[in-house]
Formats: sequence, C-alpha cells, structure tokens
Amino acid sequence: MKHAQFTAIVLMTLLAMKLLLLPRKVAVNGLTNKSRWLMVGGIILIDVQFVLQYTLGLRAMGVCQAVMVNLLMFVPVSWLLSLAVLYLQKAHTTTLEKLAGPVAWVVVVALIGTAAAIDGQPLFSSTPELKNAEAVGSFIYAIMQLFYTAKHLINLIKMRSTLQDYYDSERIVILGWMQVSVMILMVLAVMAPVLIFGSGIWLAVYTLIFFGGIFYFVDNFCGYVVSSAPMKMQEAEDKGETQASADNKTVDEPLKGDAMLRVEHAVTQWTEMGGYRKCGITMPMVADEMRIPRYLLSTWLKQKGTTYASWMTDLRVDEAKRVLKAHPEWSNESIANHCGFSDRTYFQKKFKEKTGLSPSDFLTNSH
Repeated sequence: MKHAQFTAIVLMTLLAMKLLLLPRKVAVNGLTNKSRWLMVGGIILIDVQFVLQYTLGLRAMGVCQAVMVNLLMFVPVSWLLSLAVLYLQKAHTTTLEKLAGPVAWVVVVALIGTAAAIDGQPLFSSTPELKNAEAVGSFIYAIMQLFYTAKHLINLIKMRSTLQDYYDSERIVILGWMQVSVMILMVLAVMAPVLIFGSGIWLAVYTLIFFGGIFYFVDNFCGYVVSSAPMKMQEAEDKGETQASADNKTVDEPLKGDAMLRVEHAVTQWTEMGGYRKCGITMPMVADEMRIPRYLLSTWLKQKGTTYASWMTDLRVDEAKRVLKAHPEWSNESIANHCGFSDRTYFQKKFKEKTGLSPSDFLTNSH
C-alpha cells in the first residue's frame, strides 16, 4: 500500500503541473481557464490526501482512521472536478450546482465531529460512533456525485443536440472525452466505498481504476482545451442563440400551409442544386442559401424527426449511391469529396450505418 500511495503522490503532482503549464490562451470566455483552476485544486487535494495517508500511515492504524481522511478530502475533490466539467458545459451554473459540494462536505464534517464528541475518544480512535458517521458520510458523498453526474448527462445531451443542429456532420469527437470522463466520475463515486472502507485485492483493483480514470480525465481535459473543440462548441452555441434572438421565434409551433410550402420549395431547390455537396456547411449557411430564416429550417427538420447533421448525411449517402452506380470506377476518396463528406473514413462509416453495406458491397449488390 505504501508503494501505491507514493505512486499516487508522484502521479498527482505531475498532473497538477501539466494543468498549471497549460497556456492561458486556451480560455474561451474565461470558462476553460476557470475549469482548469478548479481541476488544479481537485488534483492538489488528491495529492494532499495521499501525502497524509503516506506520512501518517493511516491504513496501518486501521480502516476507520483512513476512512476519515478519505471522506474529508474526496468530497471537495469530487465537487471541484464536477464543477470543472459543468463550467466547460455551460456558461452559467445554478446556485445548487455551486453549493451542493460544500454543503455535502459540511454535513460530513459535522457527522464526524459529532461522532468524535459523543464517543469521548481521540479523533483518530476507531469507535462504533465514528464508523456509523463515516458510513452515512459515504452515502452523502455518493448522492452528491450522482447529482452532478445527472447534471453532466443532461448538459451533454443539450450540447450534442446543439452540435447536430449546427454542423453538417457529427462532431462526437468534440464531446467524446467529456462523456467518458463523466462516466468515470460516476463509477469512481459509486465504487468509493471500496476505496474508503476496502482492503486487500479489492482496494488494489480500485486503486488501479482510480489512477487510470483520473489520468484519463486530466490528460484528455488538457487535450480538449488546447484543441479547436471548445471554440467549435462555442460557435455552435453563440450562433444558435444569436439566430434565435434575431428570428424571435421558436421551433415549438409546427409549420402549416404557406410556411410549409415555402420551406419545402426552398429545400427542393437547394437539394436539386447539390448544395449539400459542400463540406463544412453549417445550418445558418444553408438557411441563408435557401433564403429562409433558420427557425423555419429547424422547425421543418424537427417535424421530419431528424437533425441537421443526420439530414445532411442522408442526402450525401443518397448521392453516394447514385455516384457508385454511375461511376463504379471512382475511388471512395473521390466519392467522399464529391458528396461532401469530410474524408474517406467518415464516408465509409456513415454509408455503412445508413445502408448496412460497405460501398464496395453496395456496388457488388447493385449489379
């Protein structure tokens, strides 16, 4: 256990240094920089927790002593890391989201302090009262993390919808690391009792999962904030809000009569001209080319039960089918470029998703 604790100290120190060395230019409206500092705080607290465990030898003293320090440190750690993700997901966080962690920590401290006062024993003494307080504190910790996980998942759904209604192709890679990281935080919270109360092989297994999860979380956060992904996400959100304000409309009311005919006519003309074959064309750009407000196109797509990205993929796959039959000698790369796909790999992936066949199998079956 001493070796694992020392390894954790080294790893957390290196991760904190990596976060601190990130360039300040990565900030998008200050949110990524704020997330960075929250994450630094969380990693430093983890580091402090392992330093205390290592120097005081709390595991050797008994499970109860180690549990106390774990609880007092892991609650604020989870709060800081969860809040860091929330700040990446949205510009404004609610009071409940900001205070859920501190409130949970105060309750845990109160439980441990009350238990220590009741039993009349020194703080690091293993007593039934302290064990009961720690069990309740662990439950509160898990509930707190599940609350943040639910918020993360709700925000991820909104972010994915925003991307799919703005860009002409799926940008799952933008949110991929965040989705995995949210699940890691949830798993670590659910399995926290293993770390807090466990010993032996189960503790060793959880420790490895913990190290790997935290490393993935921080390392991919660093990769995310220095990439163009936050800017792309910000662009999709800002342009969507700006357009909605300009249109002063929502997509809640279905299109009827002349409005539906207007959109259908615009869509037909645009698709006949092959506008979908331009790679990287966003929904506002398409609406401008169709000369209709964006809210009309959004409403039309919603009534069709699809998203902008999926609709564009359907149009491009249909075009690819036509090209495969008309020009069987064309390479997949040439077809991808012609139809508006970003690259050959993405074309092959989406073609198989939509048809159940690879382009070569489709070509074989069509003859």
